[in-house]
Amino acid sequence: MASFLLFFCVISMIIKISNLNNGEHHFTIDESAKKNGLEEPFFGNFLLNLDLEKSNSQIIVNAELALSVKFECDRCGEDYETRLKTNFQLVFLFGEEPEVTGDVNIKYLPYDAEKIDISQELLDYAMLALPMRKLCREDCKGLCYRCGTNLNNGECNCKKEEVDIRWQPLLDLKNKLNNN
Repeated sequence: MASFLLFFCVISMIIKISNLNNGEHHFTIDESAKKNGLEEPFFGNFLLNLDLEKSNSQIIVNAELALSVKFECDRCGEDYETRLKTNFQLVFLFGEEPEVTGDVNIKYLPYDAEKIDISQELLDYAMLALPMRKLCREDCKGLCYRCGTNLNNGECNCKKEEVDIRWQPLLDLKNKLNNN
């Protein structure tokens, strides 16, 4: 494997490519999320595994990013920590950028480029890894709508109300549809 240098600054991940030979290179980066511009809900270190394949005309970067995050569960409101993983690929082509480009994962570099900067991609893909629905666990029962008891910790003492007889036809229809 070839040696190379990574420079880290706040929101800066620059990979020096001028000393890389053509071929495959693997790098593992274990760095502070905060130091690299990843604020809440991210914490601790992130792990970035990079596979670079360099040729005379391009550099292909395959990345696997793992991040630690702290969330509040959308159902029960409890705080929890989890680890998110995401993969992405970037292609750096040597040459002039055409007027119209359709792929955001293709970047153009001058032939004499000495480094590539993947800072923005790191931030973008970290944000894209955030789930829309944040659940402490897949089977989270949430809170009792009457008393607010966390139903993951046990049943509440609320009385189970009987259904108003006027709503019974709708409940029967719902049960019929759910059973089909």
